[in-house]
Amino acid sequence: MASAAVAAPAKAVPKSRTGLPSWAWALPPVAVLGMVFLYPLALVVQQSFRPDTGGTSAQAYGDVFASSAFREALGTTVWLALGSTVGCLVLGFVLALVIAFVPFPGGKAVARFIDVFLSFPSFLITLALLFIYGTVGMANGLWTDVTGAAEGPFQFLTTPWGVLLAEITYFTPFVVRPLLAAFSGIDTAQLEVASSLGARPARIVRRVILPEALPALAAGGSLVLVLCLNEFGIVLFTGAKGVTTLPMLVYSKAILESDYPGACVVAVVNVLVSVGFYGLYRVVSGRVGA
Repeated sequence: MASAAVAAPAKAVPKSRTGLPSWAWALPPVAVLGMVFLYPLALVVQQSFRPDTGGTSAQAYGDVFASSAFREALGTTVWLALGSTVGCLVLGFVLALVIAFVPFPGGKAVARFIDVFLSFPSFLITLALLFIYGTVGMANGLWTDVTGAAEGPFQFLTTPWGVLLAEITYFTPFVVRPLLAAFSGIDTAQLEVASSLGARPARIVRRVILPEALPALAAGGSLVLVLCLNEFGIVLFTGAKGVTTLPMLVYSKAILESDYPGACVVAVVNVLVSVGFYGLYRVVSGRVGA
């Protein structure tokens, strides 16, 4: 007796309650993402291959890569971003430890202020530093009033160190906020047991608190790294003429020199550097947290 072959039924496409396939619901957000982000980015990439003389050419890439201004801007951008990220991680971890585990009057108010601080524009913090440490700021004014000197000693704000200070000041709360959320989930009984067994505060931080904080440090650090790589307002408002980052170079080429293909080349490189460093940071932080 011949056996009858039974064909397996084809898998039906899952549908929602409205009768539409589930993949259809992904089309609106993908379309919005394409119009708002991917399409402008594609235009920037396209413009980088369109020289002012017409046609299609990679000459703009060669000209930009051969210029010393681009190489200096790339190096300045990378070291400022890395230095700011390290500074924010260290300072943010210490501040979060104090706020979360050291009882003091106004601790909750400080934590709430950090939430408000996150909404401040970067140039506002830079202006505050200028009022304090600028050439005619409060610190220099107090020094000249007391000593009678012609000018004060605080002249670092228009140097790379001033930009570094401004970025650490502004971006540290982006590390503190996720750390405070992570510390709120730590059982204080673990800390009390470790302390009763004779563990010193440094050992408790290293063995109990730090492992719980690693995911939050990775999240805050990766965010700060990307933001610092693309920061424009802080560098502009500090007035650091000798400090040129990739975003500043884009502004200079597009607005001051009217070199739009060159500006688009720098913008493309800036995007690639940001994505590359972000991916590298996530890989390293994932291995550390594993």
